[in-house]
Formats: sequence, structure tokens, C-alpha cells
Amino acid sequence: MLARLNDWIIKGMLVAAATLAFLLCFVVVADVLGRDLFGRPVKGTKEMVEASIVIVCFLQAAYAIRSGGMLRADFVTSTLPPRMQAILALVGALFGAAFFALVCWGSLEPAAHAWTSNEFEGEGALRIPSWPARFIVVIGTALAAIQYLIVAWLNLRSVRAGGTTTLATH
Repeated sequence: MLARLNDWIIKGMLVAAATLAFLLCFVVVADVLGRDLFGRPVKGTKEMVEASIVIVCFLQAAYAIRSGGMLRADFVTSTLPPRMQAILALVGALFGAAFFALVCWGSLEPAAHAWTSNEFEGEGALRIPSWPARFIVVIGTALAAIQYLIVAWLNLRSVRAGGTTTLATH
């Protein structure tokens, strides 16, 4: 049940990221056309793009780990025996979990501050609140850390069985 809930959450976040990226394309095209054709760009495009890129990246992180799509260099490890590959994948997953957990922990205070101080990005016509992006970083890194722990667990089982590397949860 927890695995299905986890899948549902990270796939929902992936859909949200894709939707946001798709909608952002329209804003950028409108800004370019407005600037070139009418001499009037869409106000706040820079701020919207800055916030949206952070949101899109962190909404996708857990799914990238789940699907085995995170960047990795396996040109050295692919020559090792399967058990050693699984051990190194386990260690790598634990480091990944630790990294994302530290980023999550370090992001909690700035997210809370952005919420309580009503922090905004941009000036003039369009001011965008910074708390949504900051909380997405917290949520995205927490789920990424959890995904890495799942991958570590699967690799630990593989090491015990003398099997091969497990990079993803499906």
C-alpha cells in the first residue's frame, strides 16, 4: 500500500512538472512575440521562469530516481562482478539519500522564512511569492531521499542474494 501511495505521489508530481513546463512554454512564446512584434514583452516572464524551473526540477527528482533515470557513470562499475556492482550501487544510493536529506533539512528554514515573511521575487508589475518554490524544494528533496532509501534497500537485498544492481524500484 505504501509503495502504491509513493508511486501515486511521485507520478502526480511528474504530471504537475510536465504541465507547468508546458504552460511555461506559452508564457515564453508570448513574451518573445510581444517583445518582437509589439515592443511589449510579458511582464514578469523572467521571474516566472526562474521560479518555475526550480519547481519543475524538484517535482521530477523522485521520479527520476524511481525510474533509474538519474545521471550515473557506470563505465568503471560495469566491469566489476555483479555483487560488487550491487555493493557500490547500495553505497551510491545511501550517499544520494544523505545528500537529498541534507538539502531538505537545509531548505526547511528558508521555506519557513519565505512563508512567514511573505517573501517575493521580482519588482514592479509582477511580484511572485517565493514560498511555493521553496516548499517544493523541501518536498522534492524529501521524496528523493526516500526514493534513494528504497533503492538502497533493494540493492541491500540484492547484495545479500549475490545478485545484480537494482537502480530503480520498478
